[in-house]
Amino acid sequence: QVQLEESGGGLVQAGGSLRLSCTASGSTVIAYVMAWFRQAPGSEREFVATISWSGVRTSYPDSVKGRFTISRDNAKNTVYLQMNSLKVEDTAVYYCAATRRFSDSYQLGDIDYWGQGTQVTVSS
Repeated sequence: QVQLEESGGGLVQAGGSLRLSCTASGSTVIAYVMAWFRQAPGSEREFVATISWSGVRTSYPDSVKGRFTISRDNAKNTVYLQMNSLKVEDTAVYYCAATRRFSDSYQLGDIDYWGQGTQVTVSS
């Protein structure tokens, strides 16, 4: 069993930056591929970034590619999402996720564990 806890969300102006953190407990995160998703009001939860257990492989959708960077520190059981050049449309609840399989795109059923989410609000 893995528990995931996100932190680092908040309110930021467009063009600004935020770094989200996700700390795992209950089991070592090194065994899992980690990912970030987001869900805006009235929208489906969407994939944002993923990183392999070693940290060598990453993948992003075009909507965030070049602006967001996922990284991990397995010694700290923590995954990060650095978000730069934020846009109003990045406003959403951001969820940390753990899965056994690396993919360039995920179905929600691919995810083994979810965090509770952290709100990111980007103002114009």
